[in-house]
Amino acid sequence: MNTQHDDRTAAPEPAPPPVPAAPASAPAAPESAAPAPTWRVLLGHMRPSWRYLALGGLLNVLTAAAGLTIPLAAERLIDGLGSGRPLRGVLLLMGVLVVVTALAGPLGQYVLRRAAESIVLTARRRLSSHLLRLRVPEFDRTEPGDLIARVTSDTTLLRQVTADSLVGTATGALTLVVTTTLMCVLDPVLTAVTLGVLVLAGWIVRTVMSRVNEASTAAQESVGLVGAALERAFGALRTVKASGAEERAEAAVHDAAHDSWRAGVRAAKWLALAGNTAELAMQIAFFTVLAVGGARVASGELEAGRLIAFLMYVFYLVPAVQQLVGGISQYHLGAAAVTRIQEAERLRAEDLPAGPGNGRIPLPGPGREPASLEFRDLHFRYSPELPPVHRGVSFTVPPRGITAFVGPSGAGKTTLFSLIERFYEPTGGSVLVDGRELGRWDIRELRSVIGYVEQDAPVISGSLRDNLLLGCPGADGVDIRHVLRTARLDDLVRRLPQGLDTPVGHRGTMLSGGQRQRVAIARALLRRPRLLLLDEATSQLDAVNEAALRDTVADIARTTTVLVVAHRLSTVALADRIVVLDGGVVRAVGTHAELVAADPLYAELAATQFLQHTN
Repeated sequence: MNTQHDDRTAAPEPAPPPVPAAPASAPAAPESAAPAPTWRVLLGHMRPSWRYLALGGLLNVLTAAAGLTIPLAAERLIDGLGSGRPLRGVLLLMGVLVVVTALAGPLGQYVLRRAAESIVLTARRRLSSHLLRLRVPEFDRTEPGDLIARVTSDTTLLRQVTADSLVGTATGALTLVVTTTLMCVLDPVLTAVTLGVLVLAGWIVRTVMSRVNEASTAAQESVGLVGAALERAFGALRTVKASGAEERAEAAVHDAAHDSWRAGVRAAKWLALAGNTAELAMQIAFFTVLAVGGARVASGELEAGRLIAFLMYVFYLVPAVQQLVGGISQYHLGAAAVTRIQEAERLRAEDLPAGPGNGRIPLPGPGREPASLEFRDLHFRYSPELPPVHRGVSFTVPPRGITAFVGPSGAGKTTLFSLIERFYEPTGGSVLVDGRELGRWDIRELRSVIGYVEQDAPVISGSLRDNLLLGCPGADGVDIRHVLRTARLDDLVRRLPQGLDTPVGHRGTMLSGGQRQRVAIARALLRRPRLLLLDEATSQLDAVNEAALRDTVADIARTTTVLVVAHRLSTVALADRIVVLDGGVVRAVGTHAELVAADPLYAELAATQFLQHTN
């Protein structure tokens, strides 16, 4: 009988306990970080691409200027036809204006789109870099699927809000002002009629825009909820299938998708109403101008050529108004996305360099001394609402040798490793490595001296080589072959069709549980750590491989400080020292023989697993 007291079966210690989550659509942010105005954030995103945005804007202005000159040329052409004046110059001018419009317009759109794509790329790089450096407690409180949506769909809207909204609104507003001015010069009466209709339409559109903003925000949040629902289902797909829960998982995804559909339809309704109001206003303005202008031409107050020029300006006014309304609509869509991006950027991150390779700490090499470790009156809880995990833990681990941690589930064994890695910060007391408190270590430097094999031995998608080199990309072939032999993976590599370059599948699904554990062990050993943390590193190994790994760990412990969490006491019976944890405190410290004789809890655990006292 092999009864394992597994931390994973009890809260709150092993895989941090559930923390009251903030809504997926609004991750928690530090209260001191007041959000900047949306326009200022957008300008910050646009600043690196301002030259292309300015060039695209100028080309759009040039296109608009050429277009606005055409009605004046048309007036001269019509008047010339009636008076018999030569028309060669007017025709040449109109030809040049048409060519300029045909060339500058597409070029301006291309330049703006290129700038917008660069803005999206920069935003995605910055946001993804920030999210990859999130503190673990922040990540615990959010939905990964929602964070993915912020990097993908929300940043995509920056393309529209920069190229179509800000630049488009500025161009549309300038075109509207110039067009209105020229119309006023041509005929103030008809201009007043046109503007009266537009002012009424503008008031209606302004009222509608507030609804557009609300609907757009809800639509963006619902997209994040769809991603979160899918991530939850895909992240435990085997469990879902084994539990026969496909329909329930499907229903959860479908409900989120339906909520997203409703929010999108609501946003589309208000956007359509805003756009149709503007278009209807222009049609009313056109027919009103045609009626009033026609009457004035019939009475001789207005020349026919001028009326035609004015009607052409009304037509030019239509795209300018639509561009302005569309730009405002896109701004509201982008504002909702910017708000979600800001929320993600305000999540607290670790103090790590943001650029790839910046501040990289060299990995420890041969000859480095093993690390010492000390816990001083350590207190920790995952959140104020949850009970404490540790209540005054104190002990010292000297350099070299194996220190094992045993105790009932929920005693805080795995959490000790998370604190050593600075995934979490103590709520009281301190942890020291090499006599220096963890808070005084650079996080990258600290983790460069630690090799960590987690409980579930995660394997990333990609090849076996990718997984081995994850923490030590510069390792050579000799080092790789050595860790493969040490972790007893060399035979597996020989059997694989592509050797080290064989894909391991999503989350290592092409490997068995024991193979994934050995990959994780090899990956940790390749870093040549000064401190090796093994959290249930043999739980999925057979007896032969477990015995071989114990011998390997014993060899490593001669030059490295090794900490082991295990529920198989056979794994820790030969440790140099064993720390018994219970109820968040250190119950006893000693060798296997000493603890069997002196500590009832350890003796009970040993007896349960048929371990005999050895003198």
